[in-house]
Amino acid sequence: MVWRSTSRPMHKRATSSIRIDDGLVLRPASKIHISDIVEAFEETWPEVIRAMPWINPDIEIRSQIKDFITDTETKGKSGILHHWVMIRPWDGYLLGLVGFDRVTRSNKAMWNLGYWVRSSEQRHGYARKSIDATLGWIRHTGNTTVEMKVDPNNLPGSKTVQRTVKKWGGERCASGDSAITVAGVRTRHECHLIHIGPS
Repeated sequence: MVWRSTSRPMHKRATSSIRIDDGLVLRPASKIHISDIVEAFEETWPEVIRAMPWINPDIEIRSQIKDFITDTETKGKSGILHHWVMIRPWDGYLLGLVGFDRVTRSNKAMWNLGYWVRSSEQRHGYARKSIDATLGWIRHTGNTTVEMKVDPNNLPGSKTVQRTVKKWGGERCASGDSAITVAGVRTRHECHLIHIGPS
């Protein structure tokens, strides 16, 4: 059975915290996280631009992050967007970001799922755990289709997306492939779809 994002009305749900395990909790992204996000982005620069192609490297980063988080926090409360910071619970250390937005390239998906983990914390399963937790969370809003896009030249990212698509019974969607400009370079990203729902 294939669910279409238009098959039923979507129930809006405010972004809420998700406790994954003793080493990882997802908290709704808010203004209190701006300094930590900027610090984490600076650690991973310039790789972070691949995950956040909207960042303009010629403009001061803090103001861009502030605008992004302010918009995200407001829309998260009304269920329009959902972004979380990955936090290590025992010391509040910011590990990365994961979230759903509406920037989709296929004509089948309602949500686009993206993530980013700071360079010093990669290869510890944070992306995998966060993706699974947020897909489990979004399924409670009703039947929907989630899009994931990845640069096929980004081998770790491609592996993560392939694992997610396989686990959640997703599929390749070539019609959603698109060229994305990252730091002035256009790269074709592959699109994958995951159909999920409350059942």
